[in-house]
Amino acid sequence: MNPAAFPQLMVAMAQGRDPAELLRAVVAGVAACDHVALVRLWLVRPGDLCAACPLRSECPDQTRCLHLVASAGNPRTPNASCSRVDGAFRRFPIGVRKIGRVAALGEELVLRDVAADDSWIVDAEWIRREGVRTFAGEPLRWRGEVLGVLGLFDREPLDDEALRWLRTFADFTAVTLANASAFGEIERLRQRLELENDYLREEVQEVLGVKGFVGGSPALRKVEQQVALVGPTEATVLISGESGTGKELVARAIHAASPRRERPLIKVNCGAIAESLFESEFFGHVKGSFTGALRDQPGRFELAERGTLFLDEVGELPMAMQAKLLRVLQEREYERVGDPRPRKADVRIVAATHRDLKQDVAAGRFRQDLFFRLAVFPLEIPPLRERSEDVGPLAAHFVAAAARRLGRAVPRLTRGAVESLERYDWPGNVRELQNVVERAVILAQGGPLRFELPEAAASRSPKGRLDQGARPERDEAREESSDQPLESREAWRRRERDAIVAALARSGGRVFGPRGAAQLLGMPPTTLASRLKALQIPKRPP
Repeated sequence: MNPAAFPQLMVAMAQGRDPAELLRAVVAGVAACDHVALVRLWLVRPGDLCAACPLRSECPDQTRCLHLVASAGNPRTPNASCSRVDGAFRRFPIGVRKIGRVAALGEELVLRDVAADDSWIVDAEWIRREGVRTFAGEPLRWRGEVLGVLGLFDREPLDDEALRWLRTFADFTAVTLANASAFGEIERLRQRLELENDYLREEVQEVLGVKGFVGGSPALRKVEQQVALVGPTEATVLISGESGTGKELVARAIHAASPRRERPLIKVNCGAIAESLFESEFFGHVKGSFTGALRDQPGRFELAERGTLFLDEVGELPMAMQAKLLRVLQEREYERVGDPRPRKADVRIVAATHRDLKQDVAAGRFRQDLFFRLAVFPLEIPPLRERSEDVGPLAAHFVAAAARRLGRAVPRLTRGAVESLERYDWPGNVRELQNVVERAVILAQGGPLRFELPEAAASRSPKGRLDQGARPERDEAREESSDQPLESREAWRRRERDAIVAALARSGGRVFGPRGAAQLLGMPPTTLASRLKALQIPKRPP
């Protein structure tokens, strides 16, 4: 052996990622010494050839054994091959013979004079013919586990220095092999994750309609045109609109139309983050930077690197946090909590709010400079009540999507049902429509869809157009008599206002929670909050 060749070989091994190539490099590197008759590498793997194994009668455990995975050498016999791994000794039971004992005990075995101890030799003629004088068996140990055995048959004696190098080389081989296997597993997981991400992205696009907005109203067409204009740019976008109008959907459409579409869209709800956790949540922290910081944690800006950061409900940010966000947007740099090193922020910002930020700026609740930073390209989404012609196509889309998720046939969507949906004011906007439709699909049981809506009469003629998802049919039972008296929309809104004011008075001004106004009225709290704003009702009525 030539120990001087080991360092260069170890450097080459460290650069490898393929376990099979690494194994071949190990035996080839050791066999580069001319006096090495044979070097072989066995790995511990499940038993598989027990019926044909010549050592089966000696095998104490057939669940696993040593598999010969790589072999090399310098044979004296003409035309002999030392690289075969399918010969008589391609399997060794653990604990059997010298090779098996090395694996079982996890200790090296050195025979400095092979001829003096021939009791273990199976092929004494090969030993004599090849002139083998020394045998060394080294376990490949990794974190207390024996991964395999490196066996060396040498024509020269091995001194202590050579044996130390061989031990070091065996340990390094075990570490490199474990790393190569880990890299292989990481690569398999990465490929699997990419496939899952592609699948989930398609599912999200299909369910949320990211590939195209549903509806054909002039207001929706205007939103589509604005998305097409600003999407391919790097401009910061501020999306405004009532709760449930689809602000996140528009943000996803902007991201999908941008050059950053292959990178992630990271969403953060600004109203759901405690002020004390703002910096950690947005910028990340390092281990030990505060109580409970048990490990390094990336922030939302880091996760969105080279992608898009969607700041939902940005109007809910406290003033102190607004200043910190403004600094990052201006300087394009941030620091993790506990780490003074600045990090670049290559992130596109898309923000959304249901508040009137101009009024908040005038009232001193929102920083004017931050507003201007966010509103480079303002985009307003009209409420559903202002685009009634979109109700039909949206209902058809949600019917088909809900039926697909529930594994049911698409139920009939009648013309009368669509007209009833168009007469409703939709205080919860598209989100409320989606929930109403899904509930109706669940209750349909193979029959026509019937929607549970507050009693309302039409003050405008229905103009809904249906998409391809579900075709409406005439529902004679829902046609109204021409002489039936109709309540005006203004009268209905007065009744709605009176009911909300009464509920607020009974709940002491509380909207959310037990015995809140939303619970008393039997409606979602977000829907009630939207109606309070639309009807300009204070939470604590006089």
